[in-house]
Amino acid sequence: MAEFVRSDPSMWEAVFADPSVPLDRAVVRQIIDDQRRPSRRWLYPVAMVLSRVLVTIIRVLKRVLPFRWMPLGTMDSLCVWFLRRCVSPDAVDLLLRHFVIETNLMNFVIRNTPVGIEPVTLRPESLSELGNQAVVEHDVNVYDVLIALDVVPLVARDPLDFRHLDIPPLDAERHRRRLVRLDIQTALCFMNIPFSVALTSDEYRRAVHSMRFDDSFLEILAVITGDDTFRHWKLAGMSLWMDSNVDVPRMVYRHALVCEYAHAQLVKLAGGQYPRDTSVALD
Repeated sequence: MAEFVRSDPSMWEAVFADPSVPLDRAVVRQIIDDQRRPSRRWLYPVAMVLSRVLVTIIRVLKRVLPFRWMPLGTMDSLCVWFLRRCVSPDAVDLLLRHFVIETNLMNFVIRNTPVGIEPVTLRPESLSELGNQAVVEHDVNVYDVLIALDVVPLVARDPLDFRHLDIPPLDAERHRRRLVRLDIQTALCFMNIPFSVALTSDEYRRAVHSMRFDDSFLEILAVITGDDTFRHWKLAGMSLWMDSNVDVPRMVYRHALVCEYAHAQLVKLAGGQYPRDTSVALD
């Protein structure tokens, strides 16, 4: 009798081949390669615990010493230096993509509702553009759009305005020599520390809570487009759940993936190609 041959499939190959993932294959490859970095396996578990402990201590101390411990400009400079010298170009590219993609999502909502605000302009194409309080502006934009929507009806629109879903060429400074090449999740753990130092307690809480609105935006997109697909990615992250004592780097990573999925679905509805002007350069 012939010996039974057990299949030995690769998890990564299955993730890459998954037909339900709406993202461009080059982007999926970037994400997979980033997850397979040695830092993700060996350093991330330590960085996750270290970040959580330090941020908790900082937040407790800030209740006693409620003032800004670090200028926002210093935080920006530290984070940009860290991204240039310690984070892989793939991870930097994914981070820049997120800023552009979330702006595209908010602008889609603005253009397809009678809301009376101007489109969001935060679309950094290079690392240096992250140094002008982009992180704070990124979070504030979410609140501004949601508050503006309070006075307008949310209804399906036909035809939809799919303009400006493009992603411009992004400069992750691949030519620059890195001391180490961290994956995005490990990098987020370390970057969360200066964020908690520089932001006031209210600002930090506001930034963390902004990710609770992911489900809100998915519902808004579902209503505007009439497409239930957006609802499939909701995680019951209700905005009324006022809890900022969470694993922030993990929330940020999932938040970025949700935005990628939603953006890709809008592109699909628009009937166009995935909006990538240049091929993805891998490390």
